[in-house]
Amino acid sequence: MSNPQPVLWSSDEQADGRASEESPEQGRRRSGGGSDAATEPSGEVPPGRPRRHVPVPGPLDGHGPATVLAMCNQKGGVGKTTSTINLGAALAEYGRRVLLVDFDPQGALSVGLGVQPHQLETTIYNLIMERNTTIDDVIRPTSVEGMDLLPSNIDLSAAEVQLVTEVGREQTLGRTIAPVLDRYDYVLVDCQPSLGLLTVNALACADGVLIPLECEFFSLRGVALLMDTIEKVQDRLNPKLEITGILATMYDPRTLHTREVMTRVVEAFGELVFDAVINRTVRFPETTVAGEPITRWASRSTGAEAYRALAREVIAR
Repeated sequence: MSNPQPVLWSSDEQADGRASEESPEQGRRRSGGGSDAATEPSGEVPPGRPRRHVPVPGPLDGHGPATVLAMCNQKGGVGKTTSTINLGAALAEYGRRVLLVDFDPQGALSVGLGVQPHQLETTIYNLIMERNTTIDDVIRPTSVEGMDLLPSNIDLSAAEVQLVTEVGREQTLGRTIAPVLDRYDYVLVDCQPSLGLLTVNALACADGVLIPLECEFFSLRGVALLMDTIEKVQDRLNPKLEITGILATMYDPRTLHTREVMTRVVEAFGELVFDAVINRTVRFPETTVAGEPITRWASRSTGAEAYRALAREVIAR
């Protein structure tokens, strides 16, 4: 299966973009006036196309089997963990049962939900490496009704080395979560910022890949390598794997460079790009400290509405 590759800039175009930032006053006019609008611009859609109508999902008669989505980008700091937490919470608001899998040894997903990883006695590491540990021993409820967590901590970093000699090492995560797929509607796997064995495990068991993409030039460049890895997994391990969509994060409409990156993403990937756009906002760091998703911490904020819009698109796809 062939995936489109992003179109990159020439060096002259990069220089032009850096030199063409808007002034703060222009940014305020674009965002609608005061400081709040500048912090959380609303109503953004990918440039060059109108917002598509996505209906509000109706209730379900039952749950399962789950759709497994790998939240993947080998570049760090692009909003993978934030998007995993808030997309999961938004899906739960729409009546979907969600399991979040922290598959990053840094344990940021667990911390973002108020769990202290160093205090955990059992994590996903014990689940995949110890035969006497069951998944029900490790799953934890969260503060969001209908959303559970498989936590992680630094112990998981050892698994990547220990799995190298295992037979069928790429399917380890798939075998681990298989017993509970009938309980959930969505399983969201927060991958580490690399393309190592743990990330390949997530891709090997996933139905789709959701790619958070920071609206910044270097983030766009890295997508080509990620697409190459996805194609290899499709060919060799998981033919059903598809790209669910690309989510633009950290979008600031006041800057020409951000808008230019967004335009290039839409040109390269077309309909794969979600209409939902996640703007830069001070709310997201606050939610990390609080250990709550933004849909609960600031339920009427632009960020919360953006993730609800993303949840509707994910369900519709």
